[in-house]
Amino acid sequence: MTVNDATTPPLPDTLDRRVWAVDPDRRWAEAALQDQLSGEWTYVQPRPALAGAARVSLKARPDDTAAQVTEALPGEPLEVLWDTGDGWQYVRTAHDRYLGWARAAALVAGDPGALQVTVLRGHAFAGPKVSRAILAELSHGARLNPGAGEGVTEDHRRWQPVVLPDGRDAWVQDVTLAPLTGTDPATFALRFLETPYVWGGRSAWGLDCSGLTQVVYAAAGRALPRDADQQQAALTPVDVPQAGDLAFFPGHVGLMLDGKRMIHANATHMRVTIETLGEGDYGARLAASCTGYRRWTS
Repeated sequence: MTVNDATTPPLPDTLDRRVWAVDPDRRWAEAALQDQLSGEWTYVQPRPALAGAARVSLKARPDDTAAQVTEALPGEPLEVLWDTGDGWQYVRTAHDRYLGWARAAALVAGDPGALQVTVLRGHAFAGPKVSRAILAELSHGARLNPGAGEGVTEDHRRWQPVVLPDGRDAWVQDVTLAPLTGTDPATFALRFLETPYVWGGRSAWGLDCSGLTQVVYAAAGRALPRDADQQQAALTPVDVPQAGDLAFFPGHVGLMLDGKRMIHANATHMRVTIETLGEGDYGARLAASCTGYRRWTS
């Protein structure tokens, strides 16, 4: 997307360009904005797609070297809004409406899978045996479809056939899809300790601060928007934090484990760590810059 400038008509001040698709230079916008824009525009209707069998990086620009703004997990639903014709598409993630540029070859057609991956990280195999070739990396929240045929027990391990988002047949162990336990945000977040920090990441292969809070809240059935400032606006302010509340800082968010300790994905340690607010150099800097605490009250 090209940033608006003095040569293009002004856009509504309330229009969040992270979730509303509009390009004032090329004069196209999504059809849902038709009542908010004036002048001559080309209005486009989104069409459905899925992230393929690998995590799909959504970029700030249609350029492989551009910053990643978020990522779509395997099998997650997307909307395609614009096609550059040279291998890039402007897409929106269905679960949080976040926009970015993705390689068209990374997307597939189809319906979201009926099976959801529950392990933090995992693999899909070419057959029901751990020595078989790995066909795909899986992450918590990825979507698969049931495969044809019956499950197989191999050395006391139960395997089931699945279909990857790109249509390939594969196998996963039942534990990959087992129902979650302990999904309150504070408990679930601890499972991500030491996960690498990745700007725009949303999985246990690598995530950023708001990616962590969004993923662990989603596991508890609580849908949060993508970025820290959006999450701050979506929650209710509280004066005294408790486990599960979010703590906010300029451009940053963490999840409170109690009244003082916070787990967060951070670029200081380049991984998910626990800090005690007010203790040590980093903890003191965090406490001094904290802009407040917010709680899910819906």
